Amino acid sequence: MTQRLIVGISGASGILYGVRALELLRSAGVETHLVMSASAQLTAHHELDIALDDIKALASEVHAVKNVGASIASGSFPTGGMLVAPCSVRTMSEIATGVTSSLLTRAADVVLKERRRLVLMLRETPLHTGHLRTMTQLSEMGAVIAPPVPAFYTRPASIDDMVTQSVGRALDLFGLALPEVERWRGD
Repeated sequence: MTQRLIVGISGASGILYGVRALELLRSAGVETHLVMSASAQLTAHHELDIALDDIKALASEVHAVKNVGASIASGSFPTGGMLVAPCSVRTMSEIATGVTSSLLTRAADVVLKERRRLVLMLRETPLHTGHLRTMTQLSEMGAVIAPPVPAFYTRPASIDDMVTQSVGRALDLFGLALPEVERWRGD
């Protein structure tokens, strides 16, 4: 079976992280199931010069955020897990409580209950104690909190380089070794 990942894009700033994930996964031959929050669609309009239809065209399949009956809402639909990039605090909080209001958070909840890999590229700073407690709760539940932090040892020449490296490292967590990711080689 082709590897299959769910990509969730929430409304936090940094929509490019989700777009780059879709691009990298497509080039790696990974089947992707995209779900975008309504806020993500609005944020994309402000942050990117890419039409929403062009973002959706990067995915193998697109699911409406209100369609809680979609395939990705069921544990019987096998996936390698889910990446939420970017992940807003609201999305993170819904996932942590299990009180989900959309397909994006329902799919993440299913990934956790099925003990599959859930990686959240949380986009928020500074963090208060409630955020930190929520992250701890999610970590204890099996999620990986992976904020997009640039790696300067790669000597990035552009924002694009930093985004690609951050997303590539998040995709490493699914066992994907992408050629676009620069590796630390030591001294």
